Amino acid sequence: MSGPISNTAYTFPGQGSQAVGMGKLLADAFEVARETFAQADEILGFPLSRLCFEGPSEELTETRNAQPALLTTSIAAWRAFAGASGRSPAWCCVAGHSLGEYSALVAAGALEFADAVRLTRVRGELMARAGAARPGSMAAILKLEDALVAALCARAEAETHDVVQVANYNAPGQVVVSGSADGVARLMELAREAGGRPRTLAVSIPAHSVLMASAADEFAHHVAATRFEAPLGPVIGNLSACPLESPSEIRDELIGQLTGSVQWTGSVHKMQEMGATRFVEVGPGDVLTGLVRRIAPEAETAVLRTPEDIELALRAL
Repeated sequence: MSGPISNTAYTFPGQGSQAVGMGKLLADAFEVARETFAQADEILGFPLSRLCFEGPSEELTETRNAQPALLTTSIAAWRAFAGASGRSPAWCCVAGHSLGEYSALVAAGALEFADAVRLTRVRGELMARAGAARPGSMAAILKLEDALVAALCARAEAETHDVVQVANYNAPGQVVVSGSADGVARLMELAREAGGRPRTLAVSIPAHSVLMASAADEFAHHVAATRFEAPLGPVIGNLSACPLESPSEIRDELIGQLTGSVQWTGSVHKMQEMGATRFVEVGPGDVLTGLVRRIAPEAETAVLRTPEDIELALRAL
C-alpha cells in the first residue's frame, strides 16, 4: 500500500470532463505539474499543454487529444498533491471512470506515466477510427432501474437488429446506452414509454459497445507490448467492480473496457466495502463527485484540481 491505511478513495475522471484551461493553475503553481505537462508534450511530439491551457475547445475535445490531455491533467494534480504533502498519498483504493482508469493505474504504480500517455493517445485514435467506420450514438437514460434499461436494450436490439447496449451504469437512475443510431433511437422511445427520461449525448463515437470491436482488437497489441506491474494497492476495475491484482488482469480489463460496460455504481459500492468513507476526485471537473453523491450520499467528497483544492486536502490529512 502507498501509505498507512486510509479511508480515502481517489477517483479519476474520464472523457467529457475536459475543458480549456484545465491544469494551468497547477502548472503555474507547482514545478512537478509543469514537468508532467512537459513530459507529455515530449512524448507526443506536440504541445498538448498549450491545447489544455489555451484550446481551442474543438481540438481539445477530439478523442485522440482529450484522452491523453485528461490523463496528463489528472496525474499533474496527483503529483502536485504528493509533492506538497511530502509523501505518496495514503489511500484504501483508487478507481477511474473509463479513460480515468489509466490515471488510476499510474497513481497505483501499475503503469508508467509515459506508457499511459502513449496508450491513451493510441486508444483515442483507434476509437475515432472505429467510430468513423461504424458510426453510432449514445444516450443517457434517467429515472429507470438498471435492470429495466438492460432489458429495454435487448428488446430494441431484437426489434431493430442493430446494436444497443448499456455503456455505463453511472448511478441509480442514470444509465448511458451506446450503439447504432437506429438502435439507440428505438431504445430511447422504449425508455420514454416506460417513464424514463432519455437524453441524446453530444458524441459521435459509440463507446463501450461492440461497435468498438475493431479498436479493441488492434489496441490489444499495444497493451500486450506495454509493461504493467501489480498495483501498490486496490485498483477497482470498471468491468468487474473488483480489484485488479495482476498485470494480466489489467491487460484484460483495458482491452475489454472498450466494448464492455462501466460498472461505476458497483465500483463505488466496492470501494465502500473496502473502507472508503471519503472520495476525492483528482483531475478536471466534478462529474464523479456528483455520481458518488448519488450512489453514496453519506460519503464525504472533495475535488483535487487547483492549488486551493490541494491546500484544503493537505489540511484533511
